[in-house]
Amino acid sequence: MVSQTIDLLKNEIPLDQEPVDLSEDVVTGLVLVDIINGFCTVGAGNLAPREPDRQISEMISESARLARHFCEKKWPVLAFIDSHQPEKLEDPYPLHCIEGTDESNLVPALSWLEKEPNVTIRRKDCYDGFLGSIQPDGSNAFVDWVKKNQIRTLLVVGICTDICVLDFVCSTISARNRGFLTPLVDVVIYSRACATFNVPLQVARNTKGALAHPQELMHHIGLYMAKERGAKIANQVSWVGAKEL
Repeated sequence: MVSQTIDLLKNEIPLDQEPVDLSEDVVTGLVLVDIINGFCTVGAGNLAPREPDRQISEMISESARLARHFCEKKWPVLAFIDSHQPEKLEDPYPLHCIEGTDESNLVPALSWLEKEPNVTIRRKDCYDGFLGSIQPDGSNAFVDWVKKNQIRTLLVVGICTDICVLDFVCSTISARNRGFLTPLVDVVIYSRACATFNVPLQVARNTKGALAHPQELMHHIGLYMAKERGAKIANQVSWVGAKEL
């Protein structure tokens, strides 16, 4: 019954995805959103999966593959890491990803990124990595990263599709449209390298304060809303070689 309902809703809001070819002549930056133990590793914390999850596993695998490619090419990579102070709750969610704990570390498949010279690590204490990049002096570390590297295309992956990924993409597109992110042109979300969590209706009904969160549907809705804001949704990513001079 649940799968039939999800299929019905997907038919009402169909999502057209496309293979995206990225040119090596154009600077592309890879943004990894919150691919950390606290959201991805079984049993790692209050918001971690309780059992192995196919969507999350594929997200990690595809993100690691992309990260390897970007690092081999020495292309710019930015990894957002959810990182909170214990006295600052992020309502409506329980305590999670406390700074200095293993919850707030990249998953093992990506931990090597911290030693790569082309990788920028940005710890944030809110859903939206764009807002989480605002510095005490009013500058924005993400905006500075885009401008310093002259990034024209952003490739975005991570978790959760409908929360932190969506919030970041919406803010980024709004800033681009206002002219704050020159020379950025395109924002691409690679759907196979994104994931969200699953809370069945029956579990939500028996958990105080919880909301039902069917994984496949919310993943679909997150991608749909990002496309509605102007992002490209890719089901495949490949590169076109640099032109000879």
